[in-house]
Amino acid sequence: MMPHVPWGLVVCVLGVCALGIWNLASASRPPMAPVWTSQALYLGVGLGAVLMVCLVDYRWIQRMAFPIYVLNILALLALRLVGHTAKGAESWFVIGPFRLQPAEFMKIGVVLMLAKVYHDDFQPNQPSYGLVRLWKPVLVVMVPFTLVLVQPDLGTALMIFLSSGTVILFGKVRWYLAATIVAGVLVGGLIIWNDYVREMPEPRSTVVRHYLKKHQSQRISGWLDPEADLRGSGYHAAQSKIAVGSGGLTGKGWREGTQTGLRFLPEQHTDFIFSVWAEEHGFFSCLLLLVLYGGIFILGLGVGFSARDRFGAFVAVGVVATLFWQVFENIGMVIGLLPVTGITLPLMSYGGSSMLSVMLCIGLLVNISMRRHMF
Repeated sequence: MMPHVPWGLVVCVLGVCALGIWNLASASRPPMAPVWTSQALYLGVGLGAVLMVCLVDYRWIQRMAFPIYVLNILALLALRLVGHTAKGAESWFVIGPFRLQPAEFMKIGVVLMLAKVYHDDFQPNQPSYGLVRLWKPVLVVMVPFTLVLVQPDLGTALMIFLSSGTVILFGKVRWYLAATIVAGVLVGGLIIWNDYVREMPEPRSTVVRHYLKKHQSQRISGWLDPEADLRGSGYHAAQSKIAVGSGGLTGKGWREGTQTGLRFLPEQHTDFIFSVWAEEHGFFSCLLLLVLYGGIFILGLGVGFSARDRFGAFVAVGVVATLFWQVFENIGMVIGLLPVTGITLPLMSYGGSSMLSVMLCIGLLVNISMRRHMF
């Protein structure tokens, strides 16, 4: 199996991890706690998790997909009883000095369960999935999506929805369902226009705005009009764009970033870690980081297309979709193209749950690649 280890993928992952720890050493400069040391420990635990995942044939993981999915659902339900509230969301278990976010692992559970459904449901010469045949995948997605959304954790719920939608599209759907998705995007745009852009007398007649939490609504309005409330809802995005723009082509130098050093950047070691990298290392280093992420995506898809069965292919596509949408949303929000949603940057942002869940995903890719020629 060793000749089939995707070494290019492994190198890209370790490269992003190394840059992430180096970047955190600047983002967490005194008087802040040196979180880069904890991140190095989390990386060690994550590498151990990769080795553990690689030791078992992923066909055993396929058999365990349903129990893994159910355990993650139960963990989300348990948050309603013993969860810890942070940043307005009841998303964490606190065990002594450690905090665990079940939603991070739920993303893996959804991918595994979707892959099992599509593998078990396969029949030769079967037509593309229509509305009736999609009830199983939709049910698999909507249960955790709803549980995460009511925490409320809109960002993670959105990631589950987008990555799962990518897997469902990969499973081949009828043309009218693809058209429905396009129509849904257009309707969403119209709703945002009506709720946030359209001029109308107060009180406004809104569709979804009155259902959102105040901070969630402010993030959307701040995204649409960044300069309307620079000291309030638009503060995060404004400070982030200042940091990214001031880095120029080559950056200000490691630990020389003023936005970072003076702590103008909010959540600079988690959600806005890319802003720290852009300010201190510049545009060319940002391109290097994007190339490494691109390598992970392309080589991960290569694992999927060379997998020996449908389960392995769907898991690989689901893992790559999960990582891609996280990178897309995080970088999009820090440069002002997307609303601020509290999504971390995989392998760069500080966090044990995030690091462990991503490394488990990488372990699945390596496992599938190692066993692609075994029968």
